[in-house]
Amino acid sequence: MNSMPSLLAEWERIDLLGACLSAARRGVDIPQEIGERLGVVQQQVHSLRQQEPWRSVVVQFGLETLDQDILACSLAPQAEPRLGWMYQELQSGIDSPYPTPALIREMFVMNSEQSFLVKQRLAANSPLLKNGMIEGHSSHLFQPIQPSSRACKDLLGWPLITSVDIPGAVEVPVSATWDDLVLPAHCIKNLREFIIWITHRQQVVNDWGGRVMGGPVALFSGPSGTGKTFASEVIANALGWSLYRVDLGLLVSKYIGETEKNLNALFDAAHAKPIVLLFDEADSLFSKRGEVKEARDRYANMEVSHLLSRIERHQGPCILTSNLRQHIDKAFTRRLQNVTDFPRPDAAARAKLWQLHIPPRAPCDADIDPALLGKEFKLSGGQIRNAALHAAFLAASESRPIGLTHITRAVWTEFSKKGGELSTSSLGCLASYLTAEVKDDPY
Repeated sequence: MNSMPSLLAEWERIDLLGACLSAARRGVDIPQEIGERLGVVQQQVHSLRQQEPWRSVVVQFGLETLDQDILACSLAPQAEPRLGWMYQELQSGIDSPYPTPALIREMFVMNSEQSFLVKQRLAANSPLLKNGMIEGHSSHLFQPIQPSSRACKDLLGWPLITSVDIPGAVEVPVSATWDDLVLPAHCIKNLREFIIWITHRQQVVNDWGGRVMGGPVALFSGPSGTGKTFASEVIANALGWSLYRVDLGLLVSKYIGETEKNLNALFDAAHAKPIVLLFDEADSLFSKRGEVKEARDRYANMEVSHLLSRIERHQGPCILTSNLRQHIDKAFTRRLQNVTDFPRPDAAARAKLWQLHIPPRAPCDADIDPALLGKEFKLSGGQIRNAALHAAFLAASESRPIGLTHITRAVWTEFSKKGGELSTSSLGCLASYLTAEVKDDPY
């Protein structure tokens, strides 16, 4: 994938700095046209760093100008491979296409004071390291600085690629953002605070001496379809990390001792990696430990205790979702870092959800009013998402714009999934849009 056009000035600047360094090492004057062009490009770089994608990254992680220079240098070979070859020519004996701190200091013609600042900006508690924008500890003078997959995602627009094999878990693609969440303000605040536990862990623990065992661990509770799993995707995407859903069927074994082995393999593989572990429907696994009536009950309780212990000690975020918060073992919930209750959406929230989930480029009849749909159809967020897509497919099959007939048919289908007797009264004033044949056979 090519670099985004807005960053082309970054790569040209690095190319010109490399040409200047090469000339200086040969003891020849820097060509006038290169010096003049470098001055122009420097101004372009200063301007583009006030814009996206740099602006968001700088604000979120508190990057200084030197941090941005280091990050741009590390990203350059990913965006323009020829710059990787240039680095190798300029740092003989180092078999890497990425720049070392020594090379960066020489390219930017730094004095001893400035060189010390480079060392500081690559320390373990620096914004670049603690926020996972570069990989490893790169304060060593001749250790190449490699960008993380998160940096490539945030600044180059590359998809996040993870090749980590987590036994007992399945990777979930993430693309949802904060703008996609329709939740009360206090819920959004809770979710953002959960991220703070991750992004500021190194400062609180290493710098300030905070006593944090593991985690953080969050519990998202609420009725089905209220956005608990969706919020987990938003958090993983905001971090630039991968999201793995734990598959309980792959972990729990009828053989004594096997479940513990499977759990150990899961947490060992995910340890200290940029991964969010998601335990969906956690009440089935983290329920209150029962009375021991037979040998198997004792082993079942041991398995739950072992899981609780591993989650508490795991160096990385875990998210548990539950439809029945009261079923979660209270001894465990007291040790959670974050508990967020997801309410059923009200009419205003439902209107926003309709607006969000009706395909944005789909043709719609003029009488499609999200506020009306939110008022008349008492659906969860998940049901609205399903109904909006169902209506879109119905309209596409008829080569027509999405209309109230398509919406009402799709909503009726959602209601029918619950089973039991259906009543058109649940459709409110839009019941008249439901045709007789759909009433008889919603599928």
